[in-house]
Amino acid sequence: MTTTPRHQGVTRRLPSVSETSAGGVVIDVHEGRARIAIIARRNRSGRVEWCLPKGHVEPGETLVQTAEREVEEETGIQGRALITLGTIEYWFTTPSHRIHKMVHHYLLEATGGYLTVEKDPDQEAIDAAWVPLDEVHRTLTFPNERRIAREAWQRLTRSS
Repeated sequence: MTTTPRHQGVTRRLPSVSETSAGGVVIDVHEGRARIAIIARRNRSGRVEWCLPKGHVEPGETLVQTAEREVEEETGIQGRALITLGTIEYWFTTPSHRIHKMVHHYLLEATGGYLTVEKDPDQEAIDAAWVPLDEVHRTLTFPNERRIAREAWQRLTRSS
């Protein structure tokens, strides 16, 4: 149970809300090697974290549409979703809520665009980079996202 600090001897339970996001691993083959576009953003304490692109589902969007839109907004790369890679589920707390987050990840094929963070309307992404898929585990900050990237690698090597 997450609670707020005690105020005058009273402990208040934070309300819980659910959030759904989508994004994924956008693949491009460059000089015979698969690479993925990842983004850097600052966490609440100001530390830079390298992540897979993702974001909130907009009204009327499917998860696939969200994944394609968010990848383009945060990396500049247009992509077409091919398969589902998995879902990451976690909880975090803001000053007013406990948030249960579900992030659906897809494997996307790069179809156009160029690497930039200039298209990000939220300006959360501070940098973007192409990283070889078989080396991205050294750069991604979160173990659960490294697991998603590993799944993308396994899916690609199984199908070739």
